[in-house]
Amino acid sequence: MPHKQNLLTAFDIGDLTLKNRVVMAPMTRSRADNPDSAATDMHAEYYAQRASAGLIISEGAQVSKRAVGYIHTAGIHNPAQIEGWKKVTKAVHDKDGLIFAQLWHVGRISHPDFQNGDKPFSASAINPHAQVYTPDGFKDTITPKEMTREEIKDTVQEFKRAAKNAIDAGFDGIEIHSSNGYLFHQFFNNSANQRTDDYGGNDENKTRVLFEVIDAIKVFVPENRIGIRLNPSLHNMFGITADKESIPTFEYIVKKLNNYDLGYLHLSEPFNDVSDIDFLVKDIAKHFRPLYNGNLMINANFDQEKGNQIIEDGDADLVAYGKAFISNPDLPLRFEKNADLTPWDKDTFYTQGKKGYTDYPMHKS
Repeated sequence: MPHKQNLLTAFDIGDLTLKNRVVMAPMTRSRADNPDSAATDMHAEYYAQRASAGLIISEGAQVSKRAVGYIHTAGIHNPAQIEGWKKVTKAVHDKDGLIFAQLWHVGRISHPDFQNGDKPFSASAINPHAQVYTPDGFKDTITPKEMTREEIKDTVQEFKRAAKNAIDAGFDGIEIHSSNGYLFHQFFNNSANQRTDDYGGNDENKTRVLFEVIDAIKVFVPENRIGIRLNPSLHNMFGITADKESIPTFEYIVKKLNNYDLGYLHLSEPFNDVSDIDFLVKDIAKHFRPLYNGNLMINANFDQEKGNQIIEDGDADLVAYGKAFISNPDLPLRFEKNADLTPWDKDTFYTQGKKGYTDYPMHKS
């Protein structure tokens, strides 16, 4: 008998048993083109097609209207959105799948067009000099509004309500999107956070809002049903400029997360080449694995071979696949059969309708 692939072995997250270690990564797909910004029957079909994943992490679901930065993204803050996500979770559960909701606030990676003309929120009033896709096409970001302490507290409560909404919608757990240059990452990063109060300056202060959100959410969601996503070596993308304090700040976060019985820590390998930057980490899983006592999930540019190998090496427990899951709905079966993968069409990643969404073929076994 051939040795079973590491990716295809079962794994426990708290009281949940994942049937394999192939996780569907959270991916914005911009299909919620309706007045309520709610998930639809088409979302339910899309996620159900991919229910063979050990775990699905939903696309980022904004926790409030303030949290929006992209067109046609599904939220999780109003009744219609809860009802829409109920269709999704039922469809996934009917196929014996598990699904977490990713809770999302983009912060300054937004535009007044999404904010009724108001400035987006951020840690400090610093323009990320990025572009966002609005209903009128790509537009440059503006200088955001530095959040008051009261606005920070309100945002923590928005995450708390969104977590409750996710559970009410039938999700098996939640992931906090504290990555990729969005609101939490803006607090973590010196180029985005120049506050002098207790939300800026040192590591404890810069990371305070994340731990306030975790403590608020665990009222409704058991700790072992909570995941945290981080991108420690992000640099010159999404408005983030890394510096010598970046990795130490993430090391502080990861060590402090050991105080919680989380479902998993979800880390990204570098999105771009940082090999010539001596203060950034090139091998994220290998670097952070010794610092974290819980379940570690890794993503970014893994194929079948690399996924099996990183589990074999002991540097990660779970591997999240993004684009490969877009075009291969039954990705674990493809891995099991060592079958060729269907290539993805990047031109339909963020369009509307079924094309490039629910029309990719299943493997012919």
